[in-house]
Amino acid sequence: MLRMFLAATTAALAVWGGASGPTESTPTASATPTPSPTIACPPALPITAMVAGVTTTSVTISYSIFFRPPCGYDPPMTVSLFASREDAQQWRAPVAVAVSGAERNGSVTIDRLTPDTEYWYRFTDVEGRRDPYVIASARTAPLTECRATATIDARWGNGFVATVTVRNTGTQPLDRWRVSWRWSGDERVQSVWGGVAETVGVDVTVRNASYNGALAMDGVTTFGVLVTTSSVPDGLTMGCAR
Repeated sequence: MLRMFLAATTAALAVWGGASGPTESTPTASATPTPSPTIACPPALPITAMVAGVTTTSVTISYSIFFRPPCGYDPPMTVSLFASREDAQQWRAPVAVAVSGAERNGSVTIDRLTPDTEYWYRFTDVEGRRDPYVIASARTAPLTECRATATIDARWGNGFVATVTVRNTGTQPLDRWRVSWRWSGDERVQSVWGGVAETVGVDVTVRNASYNGALAMDGVTTFGVLVTTSSVPDGLTMGCAR
């Protein structure tokens, strides 16, 4: 009887010890982190550009880059000027290059150019990638070569006589000149001396005569006009060019 009790007790203790004792844990698989997607940004190139201003020796070109962060950046842009459209199309022999600031909407001024000359411009980005779309022209302003001022010498009820003074204000001698203006009323040129008149409607152009076209720097010449009109103007505003 004692033997049976001891055997039963031993078996019970063995079962209890196995149930409450340490158990071997089952390993679990760790999650693999998902990599962040890589953003493929297009080149930061302008999609719009325009001539914002010109002088006799410079052009200012403004631009706007379309893309915003994270692809927008604010990179400097390089503007190249070419002597012809063909050169610009082939990116051949740029005559001037300038770099803008780091601006998404910015501008760049290129100077030391030739007056009254047409240039063609194109863009590259900071990494040298060429913009395939924007190609346009810009022309520097012409030199102010002369100035014309008119003085009304005599007036009467239906006309007047005026003397026009032409002065070379440029940096080189002139071999010819032309003075132009537009009438504001019913004025009509009846005769001109010291010049040759060309009239188209209200627009008048007087070119130099054969003997007074050459003007040294700061040189002066004059011509006269006889005009008929129903109302004599207070004065005349004229333009002058070579």
